[in-house]
Amino acid sequence: MPIKKTLLFFLFSVLATGFCMAQPCTNLGQNPSSAFPVCGTSVFSQSTVPLCPGQTVPGPCNGVGGSTLTDINPYWYRFTCFTSGSLGFVITPNDLNDDYDWQLFDITGRNPNDVYTDASLFVSCNWSGNSGTTGASAAGIGLINCAGYSYPTFSSMANITQGHTYLLLISHFTNSQSGYGLSFTGGTASITDPLQPDLSQATSSCDGSTITVVLNKPMKCSSLAGNGSDFSLSSPLANISSAGSSQCASGFDMDTLVLNLSNPLPPGTYTLTIKNGSDGNTIADNCDREIPAGNNISFTVLPKQSTPLDSIAPLSCAPKTLDLVFQKNIRCNSIASNGSDFLVTGPYPVTVLSAGGNCVNGLSNIIHLNLTAPIVHAGTYTIELVTGSDGNTIIDECGEATPAGSTISFSVKDTVSAAFSYQILEGCRFDTILLNTLYPAGIETWNWNFDNTIYSTLPNPQNIYSSFGNKNIQLIVSNGFCSDTTNQDVFLPHDSLQAEFTGPLVNCPGDLVYFVDSSIGKIIAWNWTFGNGFTSTQEYPLPQQYPQSQTEKQYPVQLIITSDKYCYDTIIHFIKVAPNCYIDVPTAFTPNNDGLNDFLYPLNAYKAANLEFKVFNRYGQLIFKTRDWTRKWDGNLNGIPQPSGVYVWYLQYTNTDTGDFVFKKGTTVLIR
Repeated sequence: MPIKKTLLFFLFSVLATGFCMAQPCTNLGQNPSSAFPVCGTSVFSQSTVPLCPGQTVPGPCNGVGGSTLTDINPYWYRFTCFTSGSLGFVITPNDLNDDYDWQLFDITGRNPNDVYTDASLFVSCNWSGNSGTTGASAAGIGLINCAGYSYPTFSSMANITQGHTYLLLISHFTNSQSGYGLSFTGGTASITDPLQPDLSQATSSCDGSTITVVLNKPMKCSSLAGNGSDFSLSSPLANISSAGSSQCASGFDMDTLVLNLSNPLPPGTYTLTIKNGSDGNTIADNCDREIPAGNNISFTVLPKQSTPLDSIAPLSCAPKTLDLVFQKNIRCNSIASNGSDFLVTGPYPVTVLSAGGNCVNGLSNIIHLNLTAPIVHAGTYTIELVTGSDGNTIIDECGEATPAGSTISFSVKDTVSAAFSYQILEGCRFDTILLNTLYPAGIETWNWNFDNTIYSTLPNPQNIYSSFGNKNIQLIVSNGFCSDTTNQDVFLPHDSLQAEFTGPLVNCPGDLVYFVDSSIGKIIAWNWTFGNGFTSTQEYPLPQQYPQSQTEKQYPVQLIITSDKYCYDTIIHFIKVAPNCYIDVPTAFTPNNDGLNDFLYPLNAYKAANLEFKVFNRYGQLIFKTRDWTRKWDGNLNGIPQPSGVYVWYLQYTNTDTGDFVFKKGTTVLIR
């Protein structure tokens, strides 16, 4: 079998007899718009596949390897996803030497024929050049398998979404008419409609000679007996002579059908009952589930009289269109398009701009009155039917004119406004926003939303914030008829008050100590306490001195700052006062863990920067090194106590007061 390349050229260049006789793809099911409706509960069998040329199918495989992919000898299948999940299916050729290909499309809200022009509708595909069974399964590889022998015949299962509508193209690449079976299996998605088939509505024609039946969902045309024997009528005054649906002329399913009667029914109420027809079944849905025999529905044949002006569809806020609903269909050609059949009166002027219906076959049971401006003022208004510029009022499908002077009334409420103002009460740790509805008149409900975290139904609430920055406030108001929404962003300025200061960590005898404020915020007052008995209220306090002691001492230094909102913040740092800042190394030490002279290290190196301290034994071996003067040698090397004796040390550093480099060398005796 040749690899798929430029199939259109292949179609018209190969002179095989069967291909020369190929017909256009016009049969039902051979194009997207007439796709077979399928269900996940049964195997769909296609005994033969007529030969017909295809159209180019866009997608990620088209053009790969120079190939042009077309839906050659196609059949299309349509289904809806009722439970999201993975879609598994198997296409089994009647002749396993045949090569079948497929591609899946998501056509939700789209014209089915868009699959020929819009590559974004692509979901998954398999155009493998290999013959035999194909489809999508858990063992499949990849969602995209293009043309050629190197691709597997099974793709992985695509995930489909509840409520979406899909088309599955099955293309028969092999030049034969042998068919296949299609079954949906292995996936977690459901494409089986859970709604059981039933009758939804029945209405009589004006003269009682036909009954229009509406089904609760699309059902198979093939399940309808053309002689009407799927139905029985409760009256002996007429028999059902035939049944049919115009939808079956261009599709496989129908949701509306017409029953023709042997003679008209007189006015009255009748019952239509489902039964097994002469074809041995009732009407079945696309899953072959039948409407249970005995299910019935009532309908009324109305006496021939004018259709009253008696119903108006529920109104929206500030309506600009009024929808009149009628018991019978109105002839569209009897509706004056300029709206002159209707006058609207009330407490404020209302002008009809135009009128029209949802016309099907020249009939509509709704008339839309389009107004020049929306009705925004509360009150009760009246619609009056008058003779229009076309010389008549409105005429129903039975030819009866609704008399001029017929009226219907409706009420509307004023529009509402969700506009609001606010006031910010700034605090130290919290800010409070006071909210006020600007136009509360007529409002019945308030729904406040503060950053999707806090909600209120009060007219004028307040909200306390412990965080700052941009805040979104939404208000939705309603009077039960009209509603309005307002969003405002409010910025809450943070006090940003943080106390901080810098100063030395260690104070040497005789040194002056300078403390420098580095606080953040709009500060108006400083309160220093230095721990040495002195205080200050200056931003830049005078240098401090601390008493000399024979032992090391810690002094708390506290700063309290005050902001322009009279908020406060406090910080405390401790300063260490050293008894001595002369840097030297002991001449001896005794590492016996008695708490006295147990370590060797540079003493009082408070003013040493870039310090390095080394210790060598008498053989010149480096046995200790540190750059941290508080890290002390304990007389061990790798955990092994070193012997008593003389050890040489080197010390170098930079004096932080003078900037001078200092190098010292000496010996220390280790005594055990």
